[in-house]
Amino acid sequence: MIPDDTSFITDEAPLRALHHQPMSRATDKVLRSLDKHCLRIIELSPFCVVATQGPAGADISPRGDPPGFVRALDDRTLLLPDRVGNNRLDAMANLLLNPRLGLLFLVPGMNETLRINGTARITDDARLLAASVVDNRSPKVGLVIAVEEAFLHCGKALVRSALWDPAGYIDRTILPSYAEILLDHVKGLTHKENERQRHIMAERGLY
Repeated sequence: MIPDDTSFITDEAPLRALHHQPMSRATDKVLRSLDKHCLRIIELSPFCVVATQGPAGADISPRGDPPGFVRALDDRTLLLPDRVGNNRLDAMANLLLNPRLGLLFLVPGMNETLRINGTARITDDARLLAASVVDNRSPKVGLVIAVEEAFLHCGKALVRSALWDPAGYIDRTILPSYAEILLDHVKGLTHKENERQRHIMAERGLY
């Protein structure tokens, strides 16, 4: 329960008053195109997070593939292939209404992350998607992303979380399995129906 007398900040001025002024290395690092360092990080990254905004609110979803799966078409354009998934299409449905998005790229073993903001369009153009083939399967669609801002984010969050330290990995058995959690989350889902759907998803594979 949140106490009735909880205070909230509703204006930027008092928020900034609680913090130090940002230094130039934070404020002046924003690029309008991808330089050699950004391109190299994207080339090494096997994982990014995509944030979009739609009429029902914000959405964020993970994307992963072998390193370099997000391709730079030029220094201001990226192509992010869409792989086999749950077909909710939350991010893409949002982008059809609001093309703005944010990307966060992670590289295993690197504490700094790369943030990119811009706009995206959905493409089904086979010429653009051909280079994203994996296991002889080309993605049906992809996101063509126009880069407006790109900047490196310092490693404090990943240092504090010790994200890459295997000593902090949990024993997965302390949590229920994915199937067990789904049975609690999805009203009316039975073990039999869950298994039927699981087999369909398994047949569809990763690509």
